[in-house]
Amino acid sequence: MTGPFISVSELSDALAEPNPPIVFDASLELHAPAFDGDYRMNPGRDRWLAGHIPGSQHVDVATQFSDTNAPTHYAHPEPQQIADELARLGVSRDSQVVIYDTTGTMWAARLWYLLRWIGVSARVLDGGYKAWTAGGHTVETGERPPRPASSPWKGESVRRAWVSKEELVERAADDERPLVCSLPAGSFTGADATRYARRGRIPNSVNVSSRDLFGSNGTLKSRVELILAYDAAGVDVAENSSEVLLYCGGGISASAGALTLAAIGQKAVRIYDGSLEEWSADPALPLVTG
Repeated sequence: MTGPFISVSELSDALAEPNPPIVFDASLELHAPAFDGDYRMNPGRDRWLAGHIPGSQHVDVATQFSDTNAPTHYAHPEPQQIADELARLGVSRDSQVVIYDTTGTMWAARLWYLLRWIGVSARVLDGGYKAWTAGGHTVETGERPPRPASSPWKGESVRRAWVSKEELVERAADDERPLVCSLPAGSFTGADATRYARRGRIPNSVNVSSRDLFGSNGTLKSRVELILAYDAAGVDVAENSSEVLLYCGGGISASAGALTLAAIGQKAVRIYDGSLEEWSADPALPLVTG
């Protein structure tokens, strides 16, 4: 497996092989807030039932691959919980997994990041379902029950993936590790309404919107464009010289940021999972606007 992305043509060929990859549709629709505190989302299951890549299974990241007892949305569960859910869906430790969505790759990236954390070989379909249908490939409707894996397996982390609120609170202003907000510019500056308790950004962070790293057709921009986008924010990723810390609203856009960094070879990346949902809920923690 090379790189975190797989093209439509590669996936089409792989699905015709004797041992095809397991394909997940991770679509979920998170609505833009109309006012501060406006948090609305719709599961993507109905979209999947209406049309999907043949043989794929829909997964709900918000319930199946999140700690639903945590105080914030989408908090990562323990590795064993992820492994158990994957086994139920037919994934063994050595399975090849391909993930896509119909909602801008953000949710596919989140599931990719979780699977990568526990060492499962996963790639994201470049351009998602839109690229699949644009290529004239077959789709199917309805549902097939998953075939569970032959046996459960041990889930354990294989890499550092997360940065805590406490670590960011203690982070010095002159820390050389860049702190990148992956949200759109309006959320970074506080100009736009927020789903969370307060508007603004974490002090001493810079902005590289993960959505701006994909083209109008949903495919990833070129390596040069990605490097230049991070470079414009003062983040040197060309030399892979420093760990990059990412945050967003709830760990989803940051996962897409991690995906784009992996595509250009940046290996040292961690996500603040609580992100602004957790940070803004603590009135003692500062936020910057403007």
